[in-house]
Formats: sequence, C-alpha cells, structure tokens
Amino acid sequence: MPAKLLFRFAIGRLAAVLLFASPVSLRGQSDSLLLLRQPALSATDICFTFAGDIWIVSRTGGAARRLSASPGTETGCKFSPDGRWVAYTSTANGNADVYVIAATGGIPRRLTWNPANDVVRGWTPDGKVVYMSDRKGIAITSALGAPRLFVQAVDGVMPEQIDLPTVWDGSFSPDAKRLAYMPYPNANQIWKRYRGGRTTPIWIASLADASIEKIPRDNSTDLSPMWVGDVVYFLSDRDGPTTLYSYDTKTKQVARAINNTGLDIKNASAGPGAIVYEQFGSINIYNPGSGKTNKVSISLNGDLPQVRTRYDRVAQRVEYVAISPTGARAVFGARGEILSVPAEKGNARNLSNTPG
Repeated sequence: MPAKLLFRFAIGRLAAVLLFASPVSLRGQSDSLLLLRQPALSATDICFTFAGDIWIVSRTGGAARRLSASPGTETGCKFSPDGRWVAYTSTANGNADVYVIAATGGIPRRLTWNPANDVVRGWTPDGKVVYMSDRKGIAITSALGAPRLFVQAVDGVMPEQIDLPTVWDGSFSPDAKRLAYMPYPNANQIWKRYRGGRTTPIWIASLADASIEKIPRDNSTDLSPMWVGDVVYFLSDRDGPTTLYSYDTKTKQVARAINNTGLDIKNASAGPGAIVYEQFGSINIYNPGSGKTNKVSISLNGDLPQVRTRYDRVAQRVEYVAISPTGARAVFGARGEILSVPAEKGNARNLSNTPG
C-alpha cells in the first residue's frame, strides 16, 4: 500500500480508537506531589485552588475537603474578615464572575452578572467583596486594558467603583481610607527577572483625594499587595527569586521578610496573624511576629473527574507520525501516548501507557 494511502487509512482508523486513560489515586497523596495554588487564610482554615475547584483545610493541615464543584473553573478564593464566607472567581457560566459560598459549604451565591470579566481580589474591612473588572475598559488581557476595582456587599446588587483610573489588584488599609494597589497587570507570569517596560509597581492611594505614594523600587516586578496593620507586604523579584517583602508606611522602609534562595513564590495572601503563600505547588504560612515559616502538610480525599479511568478520542490530537518499514502499521504520537495502528486488520496498540 502506498505510504500516502496508508497514512490516510490509518488516520481514519485512529478516529475510531478510544484511548484508555489510567487512573490516578489521590487518597492520602502527599502534598509534595500536588499542585496547590492561590491560598488564602482565615483564623482557622486555609482555602486554595486545586484541579479547578476551591478546597478548604485546617491551618494545621490534614485532609482537605472540596468547597466548590461546578463545571467551570474556580480560582482566587478569599475569606471574609470574620471567616464565615469565601469569595471566589468562577467560569461556570462562560465568563469570569464573582461567587460567594459559606466556609462550611453549601450552595454558592452568584454576585456578578455582567458580561465582563469579574475577578475576586479580597474583602473590605467591613465585609464587602472586592473584585477587579474590565466592564468599563478594554479587555483585561490587553496590554492597554483599563481594569477597575469594585466593592459589593454579599447581599448587594449594585457594586461601588473605587475612584482610581486603573487598578489590577489591591488591598485596603485597616481603616479603609487607603489602598495599596497594582495599577496594571504584570507581564511576566512566566518570564524570570523581567526588566522591560511593563514591570509592575505598587502604589498607595489616599482614597479621599487620590494622592499617591509609591513603594520604592528599581524596575522590579512587585505584586500581591497585602495590608497588615501599618505594613504593606508584597511579592517582588527585586533581589532574585520572587519572595515576600514589607513596606513600613511609618518609616518608609522596605525590608525582605523571607530569604528565598529557591523557586519563586507565586501567590500570597494575608489573614489573621499570618501570611499564607504558594511555592512550587506547596502551601506555607509565614508568621510576621516571629519571622518563621512552616509548610502545611495537606492531603486530598475527593472524587476528581479529571483523574477517573476513561476513554478519550485522540484522532484530533495527533502530533507525530511514522510508518513501519513493511508498511503494515503506522505509529502516532497523540495525547502523550504512542499508538500503533494497523493498515488493514487488527487492533490499535498503546505502546507507552504513560502519558508523558
């Protein structure tokens, strides 16, 4: 059979092939093998994102329970000041919207219905949800976007806009009179030590007159502002790997809080008496009083559809093709597997059985 004809025939057979996906067990799985992201802190618990859902676990660690289970992707959880509620961003209805759910579990309440992207950033000191939205500007994925910050009560309908031109992320002072914020999104979520024109500063705005105080920096990427007492904590790559820094609003001094010689700290969030952060998929708690950090040991016990045993069609995911010397079979790389397909009779064979 000519090679071209064999290729077309084999592709046709591959379209009918169903790939058997191997199950992965997470029961009792060590958190060193998991990717736990975007943690936040209450007085008793930690919430985080895993596999597109929000999970919650004790601050001391242990077995986590799933808080959300919608068909969309849930990210960016934040506890209310009293720890009763968790706000998060969900794409369950197509675009990003703000939802609130009781920390003990239950039916989530949808807070935003705008066709724009609404992304949770935190809470005000008096218990309103803070979120960023592009509803009054260009798309937030654009370098020229105009993101704004809004606050909305849990039982409210209309949001209140913070009167600043652009805000990508922010944290209110304890008296809610000032806001530590990023004016625009960072460009280097993947790049390391970026020093181009879109490194991000953190500014402190007085909401009474919109006057600005700038946290000192030298073209570093500063992000995740967190207001704790008179100190603004934030992440920065100013001295190498991204780590936690503090800015004392009284003395105007910047200090490194965590000496990080390893991988970047990706996300951080302040809660009662501590700051929780993500580093290489693990969750850690930093105590500002003692300056000490401890890793939280977390295991997951849950039904995860993503890792169930299942069949997948792979004909549309072919990446590599080769024909055997005799022309009797063709081999395909698809979805991380190597599949051998006969030209005429016989079954398709999964040669690798290790989706890598």
